[in-house]
Amino acid sequence: MKTRVKELRIKAQLTQQQLADLVHVSSRTIISIEKEQYSPSLMLAYRMAEVFGVSVEELCCLKENKELEDRQYEDL
Repeated sequence: MKTRVKELRIKAQLTQQQLADLVHVSSRTIISIEKEQYSPSLMLAYRMAEVFGVSVEELCCLKENKELEDRQYEDL
């Protein structure tokens, strides 16, 4: 799932480890989210959204991800 985590983290001048510490996960989790290899749980997305002062919807690009998913279902 595409997110804005990396963009927002860099803008906030946080390292992956600093963000991980703030939201109580490992830096590997943040790395995996940024590489789109792992989708955060709702609670983790909420914690990160709070750190960055954005909505979960904005953090997780929900509208864009839904549109991509909808197109995949249309192709079936």
